[in-house]
Amino acid sequence: MIRLGAAAGLLRAGARVSLSEPELLGLAGFVRPGAVCFDIGAAYGMYTYPLARLAGPAGQVHSFEPLPVPYRLLEMGVRASGARNVRVTNAAMGASTGWTRLRLPYRFGLPIHGWAHLDEGLKTPFRLAAGRTLEVAVHTVDRVCELRELSRVDFMKVDVEGFEPVVLEGAAWTIEQHRPALLLEIEERHLGKYGGTAAEVAASLTGRGYRMRVWSGGRWSRTDTVSRRWRNYLFTT
Repeated sequence: MIRLGAAAGLLRAGARVSLSEPELLGLAGFVRPGAVCFDIGAAYGMYTYPLARLAGPAGQVHSFEPLPVPYRLLEMGVRASGARNVRVTNAAMGASTGWTRLRLPYRFGLPIHGWAHLDEGLKTPFRLAAGRTLEVAVHTVDRVCELRELSRVDFMKVDVEGFEPVVLEGAAWTIEQHRPALLLEIEERHLGKYGGTAAEVAASLTGRGYRMRVWSGGRWSRTDTVSRRWRNYLFTT
């Protein structure tokens, strides 16, 4: 686990100087040895490696990334790091299982992976001159928990460019049964593409007994509203 520790440590160091997301520094308060975690919209593994390090050999990290290039790089990185507690799946997460189209915008001939978004329920897509459309598998959190026989889920990070409410819909049983901590990207500009709002996302969870926090000043602080100041919000019971 030495290589995994080095990768996780590098990402945490990056968080201190704004090269990676600052919320990485606050994961240890909610992810302990033996934890079962989901990294949904895993990309290149910014959260996968620190979660795997915190969960330890007795824990599990289930990472999902639908884009082929980030998925392959993450899979190779996980093997190289020796993170045997990580399972990487080339799929999106949603409210039902099946297949859907994923749009990958291009600019100046290069893919913009951070702007990729699913077609399902899309109201206002990005209007770029070029792009690709991919067919991707879709799973639900609830179905994954059933198939993989997970008896607990302690933490879920979801960053899927406005598709977060749909992912939560497919995790309804898991959330009700296990009450995991949830770290969600909540941005009006992304949610609006699917006709959703930040207030609706927050209310759907606070109405189920969750409290909302943001990482500020080196600690998690309670907040009652979503603002443009932060992208990521932690929900705990």
